[in-house]
Amino acid sequence: MTALASGQIRFHWRSSSLLAATSIAGIAAFTWPLFTRPRGSENLAHSGDAPWVFIVLVPLLVAILLSELADGALDAKAVAMLGVLVACGAVLRAPTTGVTGFTGVFFLLIPGGRVFGRGFGFVQGALTMFASALLTGGVGPWLPFQMLCTAWVGFFAGCLPRAQGRSELALLATYGAIAGLVYGLVMDMWFWPFGTSGTQLHFVAGAAITENLRRFWAFHLASALGFDLPRAAGNALLVLVAGTPVLAALRRAARRAAFGAPVHFEPHGP
Repeated sequence: MTALASGQIRFHWRSSSLLAATSIAGIAAFTWPLFTRPRGSENLAHSGDAPWVFIVLVPLLVAILLSELADGALDAKAVAMLGVLVACGAVLRAPTTGVTGFTGVFFLLIPGGRVFGRGFGFVQGALTMFASALLTGGVGPWLPFQMLCTAWVGFFAGCLPRAQGRSELALLATYGAIAGLVYGLVMDMWFWPFGTSGTQLHFVAGAAITENLRRFWAFHLASALGFDLPRAAGNALLVLVAGTPVLAALRRAARRAAFGAPVHFEPHGP
């Protein structure tokens, strides 16, 4: 098993390749409508290809876990920790999902990726969104895109530079705010090219990419930013209020679980 001194789980090259492949496939899933004439509507965006995106995404996540189990970078204790964080994150979404745009689903995802590493955070983010969708009834063509976005949030939480004490808390709070804004921006792309109103804020098939991106930015500022700001503020507030004890608890669990220690079995004497 390979683990960093801080408790972060180091993913091997095979899992890193799978993470890269998953992200490339996710970017393609978000952006392909910009290069064609998508059919459908905003309410039925990606209804044709979303099941295929989900079918590709889930096996890739399973492959990442199996690869790390085979290489020894993950063990039963790490998988159990992943399951606990996913379950708790899913429960946090239920009471905080509303018209304001704020959701608590990111709260454990940010310290989880910070403590256990970017690969762990990637898988945690995707599975948390999947479990929370089952819990809240939020299953639809948007789900695989939400899973990808939350996976990236967990991944980049594990990429943040080193910091300690109040500096670390400020770093995570700032990241939580930025992640809340960027999450909403990226998620707008999953349905925006399917808009058919024909206004200056909507996609124009055949127009230059730069022109459509300008329209997309204007659409985001005019319609969705009001939902993203409460999410960003909520993420930062939760980290500032409860980030210190959660980080301490996760790091203590990582030390006591000894993810980097080999497991030895001794024969039981008569």
